[in-house]
Amino acid sequence: MEFRDYLRILHRNWILMLVLLVLGLAGGAGYAMMQTPKYVSSTQLYVSVRSEGAATGDLVQGTTFARQMVTSYANIIGTALVLDPVIDDLRLDTTVGQLAGTITASAPLNTVTLEISATDSDPEMAAKIADAVAESFSDAVQNTLERPATEGAASPVTVTVTNPASVPTKPASPNVPLLVALGGILGLAIGIGIAVLRHVLDVRIHTLHDIEQLTDKPMLGGIAYDPDASKRPLIVHADPRSPRSESFRTLRTNLQFLNVDGGPRTFVISSAGPAEGKSTTTANLAIALAETGARVALIDGDLRLPRIADYMSIEGSVGLTDVLIGRIDVADALQKWGTGQLFVLPSGRIPPNPSELLGSSGMDHVIQPLEEYFDYILIDAPPLLRVTDAAVVGKKTSGVILVAASGKTKKQELAGAVKSLDTAGVPLLGVVVTMLPTKGPDSYGYGAYAYGATHSFDDSPVELAMDESAPISQLVDLSARSRSTTNAR
Repeated sequence: MEFRDYLRILHRNWILMLVLLVLGLAGGAGYAMMQTPKYVSSTQLYVSVRSEGAATGDLVQGTTFARQMVTSYANIIGTALVLDPVIDDLRLDTTVGQLAGTITASAPLNTVTLEISATDSDPEMAAKIADAVAESFSDAVQNTLERPATEGAASPVTVTVTNPASVPTKPASPNVPLLVALGGILGLAIGIGIAVLRHVLDVRIHTLHDIEQLTDKPMLGGIAYDPDASKRPLIVHADPRSPRSESFRTLRTNLQFLNVDGGPRTFVISSAGPAEGKSTTTANLAIALAETGARVALIDGDLRLPRIADYMSIEGSVGLTDVLIGRIDVADALQKWGTGQLFVLPSGRIPPNPSELLGSSGMDHVIQPLEEYFDYILIDAPPLLRVTDAAVVGKKTSGVILVAASGKTKKQELAGAVKSLDTAGVPLLGVVVTMLPTKGPDSYGYGAYAYGATHSFDDSPVELAMDESAPISQLVDLSARSRSTTNAR
C-alpha cells in the first residue's frame, strides 16, 4: 500500500480510533485507580574497615576489602538472619519471604555504600521497616558475620547509617500518568490494527486507486450518492443544481472527449452486477447530453429486467423487441422525451431469448440507421457477470462503459467483468463509479454544486411524457431506411 492509502485508512476510521483511544485512556486511568498505593522509603549505609594507627597501605587495603564485601552484604539483607529480628521488633504479620519481596538492596559500583529500600502501603511503616532492616543488618554484620575470634574484641567491619529513612509524601506506585499513557497507546494501536484489518478484508471498490489496480482504462466520472435516488432517478431533470446532477454533467464532458477514432458514438452501459446504478446513470447521462443540443437515442437493451421506461415515465409495452422481430419500424418505436432532441426506445415485451435477439442481424439494422442521425446512442444493457447480453451488443458498438458502485461492487466482480469483455473482444472505454460519498476520504472531486442556474430543461415536469400527437417528422428518412431493411430480411 502507498502512503495515501494509509492516510485514507486513518481518515475513514478516525472515529473508531478516537473511541478506542478514549477507552484506552479511561481503562488506564481506571486500572491505576484500582491499584493500592505503594510508598517507598530508603536508607543509606556506609561500610568501613577499622584501621586505627594503620599505615596508608593498610587503609587502602581495608577500603578495597570493604568494596568487595559490600556486594555480598547486599545479598544477605533479604535473608532470615536480617529479617527475622525486623519481624519480631515491628510485630509484622508476615513471613521472611513476603517481607523480602518488599525489600531491595543495592550497592553502587566501586563504592562502600549500601542503599536499602522498603515498600509498603503505609508510608510510616515503610520508613520504620527500612530503618529496622538497616539496624538489623548492622548488628548481623558486626556481631555475627564479622565477629572477631578474640573474645571481647571489636569487629573489624563497621556499618554506619549515613541517611536515615524518611516518611514518603507521595506514592511510588501506581504511576498514574504512565498507566494512562500506556492505556491510550494500547487503545490507539488496537484501533489502527482494526482499521488496517478492515481495509485488508474489504474487497469492495471505494476509490480511483482501487480501479487503477484492476484496469488501465480511464475513470470517466464519479456519481455522487443520493439516498433518495430511488424516489427521483432522473436527478438531472428533477434537481439540476444538486451535486449528483453535476456529476452527470462531468461524465457528459468526459464522454464528449472520449476518443473513439472518429467513429459512431454508440455506447453500451453495463455493470458487473445488479443494483449498481447503470440504468439511472444511462438515463441521466442521456438527459445531460441532450441539454447540450445533441441528438441522443436512449435504448433499453436490458430485455430481462428493463427499467428505462419506468424511469422516463413512458409507455414501454412496444419497443426494441418489436423492432427486432420486424413487427414495427424503429422510427415508429422511438418516443420523444422532454423538450430537447432526446428519443427513447424502450425494451418492449420481455422475450424468451434476449441474447439471441440482441446478437442477431436485426440489432445491426437497428443501430446502423440510428448512428446516421443521432450524435449519441446509449444502450442500457444487463450486468456482465449475469448474462452475455452486454458483451453481445458491445461488439456491435463503439464499446462498453462499466458502472461500479462505491462501497458495493467487489473488486473480483469488477475484475471478472473486465476479463469477460477482454475475452469477448469488446473494447472497454472506461469506468464510472456511482454512489460516491460527497464527503470523506472516498469522495470524488467532481461532486460540486452548480455555479449559476442555467440549464436547458424547463423546470416543469409536464413534458416528461411523449407528445403522441406530434409526428417525428425529423426521422422520416430513418423510418424509410428501417422499412427497406425489414423488407430485405
